[in-house]
Amino acid sequence: MFKEITKNGEPFIIAEIGQNHQGDLDRAREYIKIFADAGADAVKFQTRDNKYLFAEEAYSKSYDSENAFAETYGAHREKLELNLEWLPILREDCLKNNVKFMSTPFDEPSLKVLEDLGVDIIKIASFDLGNLPFINKIAKTKIPVVISIGGGNEDQIDASIKILTQFGSDVAVLHCVSEYPCEFDRLGLDSIKSLKSLFPNCTIGSSDHFNGTLSGPVAYMLGARVFEKHVTLNRAWKGTDHSFALEPAGFRSFVRDIKRVRHMLPPKPKDDLGKEFVFQKLGKSIIAIKDIARGEVIKLDDLSGKIFNQTHIPVRESNRVIGTTAKEDIASGTPITYEQLSLD
Repeated sequence: MFKEITKNGEPFIIAEIGQNHQGDLDRAREYIKIFADAGADAVKFQTRDNKYLFAEEAYSKSYDSENAFAETYGAHREKLELNLEWLPILREDCLKNNVKFMSTPFDEPSLKVLEDLGVDIIKIASFDLGNLPFINKIAKTKIPVVISIGGGNEDQIDASIKILTQFGSDVAVLHCVSEYPCEFDRLGLDSIKSLKSLFPNCTIGSSDHFNGTLSGPVAYMLGARVFEKHVTLNRAWKGTDHSFALEPAGFRSFVRDIKRVRHMLPPKPKDDLGKEFVFQKLGKSIIAIKDIARGEVIKLDDLSGKIFNQTHIPVRESNRVIGTTAKEDIASGTPITYEQLSLD
C-alpha cells in the first residue's frame, strides 16, 4: 500500500484526530469531512477498552487537571471515547470522503474490533513499540501498519519491525519525538535518513507534535513520505492535544507545502533558460558603442547593451561575440546580429 502510493514521491498524509472529537459523534464526522477536504489521505482515531487497558488503581485514580473531563482518570478517558457502535458510521464517512479510515488500538479487544470492522490502516503508538506480543497480533491481521518509534532504541525498533514484516505487512515507520508539544529544536529530523538506511524495505515517515507546518517539507526533503499530524477544529478547546494541533487552514498549508516540495527540486530545462517573458520585455541586446569596420576583431570595450522592442543578441552571450570578426561595417549604437559576425 504505502510503497505503491508513494513510489513516485507522492506523500501520504494522515490527519490525527485522536480524541480531539471529545467523544462526540457529530464532531468526529465533521473532522472527517473538513480534513478530507483539506487534503488528508487518511484520518486517524484512537480506540481503547479502558477497563481492559488500565489496572483498577490507574482507572480509579483521581485526576486533577485543567484538561480533566471527570474526577477520575478512567472516567475522564471514557468521556473522550467513541462508542463502538459509531465506528461503522465513521468508516462509511471516510469511504464517502475518499480518505482511509485509520485507528490506533491500544489493547487487544480494540484490535479485534478494528479488524472485524475492516479498518484500512492500523497505527501502532510509540507506547507499544517493542510490545512484541501485541505487535505479533497486529502483524497477523496483515492490515497495513504505521508504527511510531518515539522513545525507542534501535533494538526495540528492529525487533518490532521484524515481527511486522515476517507476516508480509506493509509497514510505514515514522520518526517521532514523544514530547507534547515538541519544540522545533527537539524534532531531530535527521533521524529520518538513518531510518531509510536501516529499514530499506519499509516506507519512512514522520509523526511530529510541533505546532507549525515547516516540519513537513523539511522531513520530505530528508526522505519522509508518510506524515502524521495532529489536527483540531479549535486550538483553544479543552484537552491536552489541541494546543499543538493544526486547525483546518494550517493543515491545508501543511499538505500543500509537502506536496509542492518534489516539484520544486528538478532544475528548469536548459532550453527554457533566458526565454522567460521578463527577458523578452527588458533584456538587453548587444550593441556597438563605436563604429566597427569590416574585418575588425571585436573587443570587450567595443560593446555595451540596450533594450529594444525585440531581442537581438542577449548581453549574456557577449562571450560568444568578443573575439569574433565583423563581416561588414557595424555602426555605433546599433544592435549586433550573428549574421554580421564570423564565428569561426
